[in-house]
Amino acid sequence: MRVTRKAAALGAATALLAGGLLAGSPAAAAPVAACTGEQLSATGADRIDSTRVRFTVVNDGPTCRLQGFPTVALSGQGSPDRNAPLRVVPRGEARPVVLSQGASASTVLTFTPVLGEADGYCASGAEPTTAPSLVVGIAGMGFQVAPSDGGRFALCGNTVRATAFR
Repeated sequence: MRVTRKAAALGAATALLAGGLLAGSPAAAAPVAACTGEQLSATGADRIDSTRVRFTVVNDGPTCRLQGFPTVALSGQGSPDRNAPLRVVPRGEARPVVLSQGASASTVLTFTPVLGEADGYCASGAEPTTAPSLVVGIAGMGFQVAPSDGGRFALCGNTVRATAFR
């Protein structure tokens, strides 16, 4: 009789384990949806030095996944059709960043510097470009941001280097 009861108990435990009904068994994690532009907000463009700014977004919605590099354009100064897209040169590897509600992720944008004082000049001989704001694109949304110090963005050429969001 004892052997039969042990066998029955062992069979029941095996069935519970196989069915995943045992308390404390790990459940398969559901994939995290990609962030949408509507659930993100921009905190601004914090100037790190004369050639770099940090652009940060905050997740205002449910947990989501953000991955990749932004698009960047000089603002059209009141008219989106006058935005001047910049060529983005990616720096580093783009890995998924999972953002819970209220969490943030940042990218660092680096511009070719304008040299000299006042009007300045470009080492390449190109004309320096300035703009009061940038349009940074991520997750299907364009965020218009100004430098945190109230200045203007100044660059030589039409290229910006960007790190992946972290």
